Amino acid sequence: MSANPSVSLRFLPLRPALSGFALLALGSALSPLPVPAQEAAPAPAALITPEDSRPVSFAELARQVSPAVVNITTSTVIATPVGPQGLLPEGSPFGDLFGGPEPRRTGALGSGFVVSDDGYIVTNNHVIDGADEIEIEFFSGTRLPATVVGVDPNTDIALLKVDATGLPYVAFGDSNDDMAEVGDWVMAMGNPLGQGFSVSAGIISARSRALSGTFDDFIQTDAAINQGNSGGPLFAMDGEVIGVNTSLLSPDGGSIGIGFAMSSNVVKGVVDQLREFGETRRGYLGVRIQDIHPDMVETIAGLAGTQGALVTEVPPGPALDAGIRSGDVILTFNGAEVTDTRQLVRMVAAAPVGERVDVVVLRDGAEMTLGLTLGRRETELAATAGPTGPATPQKGEVAGLGLTQITAQLAEELGLGEATGLVVTAVDPASDAAAKGIMPGDVITEAGQQPVASIADLEARVSEAREAGRRSILLLIRREGNPQFVAIAIAD
Repeated sequence: MSANPSVSLRFLPLRPALSGFALLALGSALSPLPVPAQEAAPAPAALITPEDSRPVSFAELARQVSPAVVNITTSTVIATPVGPQGLLPEGSPFGDLFGGPEPRRTGALGSGFVVSDDGYIVTNNHVIDGADEIEIEFFSGTRLPATVVGVDPNTDIALLKVDATGLPYVAFGDSNDDMAEVGDWVMAMGNPLGQGFSVSAGIISARSRALSGTFDDFIQTDAAINQGNSGGPLFAMDGEVIGVNTSLLSPDGGSIGIGFAMSSNVVKGVVDQLREFGETRRGYLGVRIQDIHPDMVETIAGLAGTQGALVTEVPPGPALDAGIRSGDVILTFNGAEVTDTRQLVRMVAAAPVGERVDVVVLRDGAEMTLGLTLGRRETELAATAGPTGPATPQKGEVAGLGLTQITAQLAEELGLGEATGLVVTAVDPASDAAAKGIMPGDVITEAGQQPVASIADLEARVSEAREAGRRSILLLIRREGNPQFVAIAIAD
């Protein structure tokens, strides 16, 4: 390992004390100040004990968990050009003079932690991705080669295995909001910048952060996390792992107190599946969904608030077989209330493949329970199909939208496949539709949670909404194949 770069320390000058003469001179130059009445000093705050989860010291916790934390070193062979070959233009006859690319080994550092006494180790997928060799360094100084059991790029989790028994290990804790709250103390441990077995502490700064993935459930912390901490554990004060340190937000690559750890309740399920199958096997419901915005509540009969997940499309799969329809609002899944789409996606993914579950949906103002058997997300493919429109398109304007009916020719020109509905050709910039982001090229497939195939269909849905005393109507819009519900105002 190369020597650390030198660091220069800069000290502030000490302020010299005043001499007795100077004090005397100063005292004579100033008029005496009144002495305030002495008040009783406040009682010192009681020391917080480790049993209260707010320790005076993290030393004991660090001693307990350190033997289960590991440094990870990976190496990969890459081909690099010899001499100036990389600077020569492609096809240059002089390239052969310098020979072809030569292999070169490059390395990377990361962190991990042991989760069983027989050598299973958890880290980030990006720590070992593409590696030819993986070496584990234990707190004791022992070094062992590791093999990859399985990886899950969706959550950036990898499971490794070393040939050993009787290893110290740590357990996963519960990362639910009521168990790991914002403001709770946490401790991170890992291999930042190659400085192995380094400890940092802080608090949980935020919960349920989503960065880029479908299954994201990150804990945000201000415990220092730097490059090399990836894959290391985030500990609660009872010594259980509540997160896997994964990334940081920084303008220069260094810690600024905004780090992210994938929550243990997500990681546990992934690790169990990787250990059993060598791959993930997530549940599959077979619906496309979106969150419910406040302006949609009035347009959906029987809906009291924005909780739930609004179904925008039901391709062939378990949901379609069970009778779930576009426009349904999923209220509960397998007995648990659904707050939003992210929560539903995580609940379905965590449910075992082939499990029989009940789904409660809101449809036409009434709740109904539908039973279905979950498929496997990794293998089931969604497909859509539908008849094409008429040869001669109908045109019209409704609620500030210029519309034309889809024909086979128009569908081909716009790359709409076999979509049915109305194509938006113009949007009145002063209309509510424009304010809601509807654009030319969007396709309206439903209005008032009913299919529309013609201008007359849409006009009828608008009239029905007005007669029911509603000020807006819910449209199902497709943009580049992606469905989304939008509520727009309908003027008299």
